[in-house]
Amino acid sequence: MPTSETPVLEFVLTNYKNFNARATRDALLAYWEHISKGGRMFWSVAGAMSSAQLGITLAPAIRAGLIHGLSVTGANLEESLFRLVAHTAYKDFPEYRYFTKQDDTRILEQRMRRVTDTSIPEDEAFRAVEKLVVPMWKGASERGERRFWHEYFYEFIQALDPSVYEGDPEACWLLEAARHRLPIVVPGYEDSTFGNIFASYVKTGECNASIVKSGIEYMADFYDRYAELSAGQGVGFFQIGGGIAGDFPICVVPSTKYDLQKPVKPWAYFCQISDSTTSYGSYSGATPNEKITWDKLTETTPMFVIESDATIVAPLMLRALLECQAQPEQANALIARQRTPKFTW
Repeated sequence: MPTSETPVLEFVLTNYKNFNARATRDALLAYWEHISKGGRMFWSVAGAMSSAQLGITLAPAIRAGLIHGLSVTGANLEESLFRLVAHTAYKDFPEYRYFTKQDDTRILEQRMRRVTDTSIPEDEAFRAVEKLVVPMWKGASERGERRFWHEYFYEFIQALDPSVYEGDPEACWLLEAARHRLPIVVPGYEDSTFGNIFASYVKTGECNASIVKSGIEYMADFYDRYAELSAGQGVGFFQIGGGIAGDFPICVVPSTKYDLQKPVKPWAYFCQISDSTTSYGSYSGATPNEKITWDKLTETTPMFVIESDATIVAPLMLRALLECQAQPEQANALIARQRTPKFTW
């Protein structure tokens, strides 16, 4: 049993020897090595990670300087906010695998929106936040302001009175990212609940669509953000799931090289946690080697694929990394004692 001040790290090193466990351990150690040398890490978060409360470990990791930028879906952005203001109104459904269509209809009638085994409350989350966000949009429309999607949420969440918090603010990754002014891209933000709500106000003429900068403008700005992040020891890419949250930011490297025709550092590390199977043209299931052919990664980039559930793996890795950050000498000594040799050709 672990007895040190780094019990999760010790547990991983002791027990995670092969298969996806080995990939998890090796990705963790390479992450820590990169950060220890002064490197940065950029996270791509797809899926419903905010509803799954990944913020419990994601927010402390941001505070500790283990995460330096994010690409998130519009859903993950807003759902971090929902967990902060409507947490007690959420309902969990651990028996969801056995639900009938009638069971889900009853959930609908209760004005809950199920996400696997939990649910987002319509009135306490969507409609309560709408009452506060829409005036911001309308004011921006009147003033002719233009901002990125996440900047409205950064302003909103920091302006909230703590008296309205229902969730733990220390577990709200969006609040922590806003406080640290982390660079964020939210590609395809239109595909989210508040993207739909915003579209409805544009349709009625109450808001101007131009107040939100486009995805193209996100990429145009991200060229500069990537240059800043990759300075020095470079920036790694840690990906949960697939889709646009991952593919959008990782393309900044080949786009800088081929489209802007400027020198650019390659990504310094790559790890993906995904349970997607490799299939015809699937980005989510594509192996890292395929990214070499697109000039997103190189043959010397440390690459890891963990075929598992991110809600299990990511908190474990983050907790171990937080231990390393808090006790670096002890962590490094433990790693040195338990490191296993790699096969070499």
